[in-house]
Amino acid sequence: MMDPQLALEIHGLEKIYDGGRGAAEKHALKGIDLSVRRGSIFGLLGPNGAGKSTTINILAGLVRKTAGTAMVWGFDIDAQPRNAKACIGIVPQEVYFDAFFSPREILELQAGFYGVPARDRRTDEILAAVSLQDVAGSYTRHLSGGMKRRLLVAKAMVHNPPILVLDEPTAGVDVELRQNLWGYVRKLNDLGVTIVLTTHYLEEAEQLCDEIAIINYGEVVACDTTANLLGQLDEKIIIIRPTAPLHIIPDILKKIGASLNKAGEIVIQFSPSHISIGEILQYVQQAAIEIADLSTRESDLEDIFLQITASKNL
Repeated sequence: MMDPQLALEIHGLEKIYDGGRGAAEKHALKGIDLSVRRGSIFGLLGPNGAGKSTTINILAGLVRKTAGTAMVWGFDIDAQPRNAKACIGIVPQEVYFDAFFSPREILELQAGFYGVPARDRRTDEILAAVSLQDVAGSYTRHLSGGMKRRLLVAKAMVHNPPILVLDEPTAGVDVELRQNLWGYVRKLNDLGVTIVLTTHYLEEAEQLCDEIAIINYGEVVACDTTANLLGQLDEKIIIIRPTAPLHIIPDILKKIGASLNKAGEIVIQFSPSHISIGEILQYVQQAAIEIADLSTRESDLEDIFLQITASKNL
């Protein structure tokens, strides 16, 4: 029985694509296990071809799994496919609408596909929620890129699913629109919607997600809270700007792995459990370098991602 605190529960999920015409089979998913808590924002990260979209498409009923089990809001996708599909809304990466339909017509049509009775439809409410009420009757070909992205979200919400999956929602959009979409995702989550987010933007996952799973070559190579993942790397970076730019690194600083950047600043990546900032500054003092300024940077999700995927590729 599925844990009632979980929105999604996946065990041993496998997908093997037939190569066809003598081509080799492709093992897209290799027995992945995932659990997503209700009310959370869950990040699904991985390089292209890692298996993210295959996982999502299986949950949505668009791809048939080879093995394993998957539960959506307590419903088995094999035994109760209609109930499972009713509990999940998918926001695809690709933006496509009929150019001669209006946002209102598109939502009404989508609600009909899901069997939502006319009296229970929330078309105007959803359009207002995504700030499209002013263009509700316009042809979609007249909408901006940002409006079309929001319409995709609205379309996925017509049947009021408790789980919303956003597949690369900010791919190819500008910074302002990305920030607006982030705000809307947080708003949906505050209303109780469980969000599953696939993204290539590590900053996006770091800013939004409570928990993150990293998939590589069809396997889950890391899954933890964002805070715990960031805490895995016992590394910091200190950047020291001398009063005059350096052109060579003193030998004493080479001992602690110092390097120079293009501005002639000293860059040292270090482990706080092995050497303290105070000790580093003592080395700098012994090198007779006068410090004009310094800054430190914590490890971020990009460091985690690169470390984990790099080790998996070895």
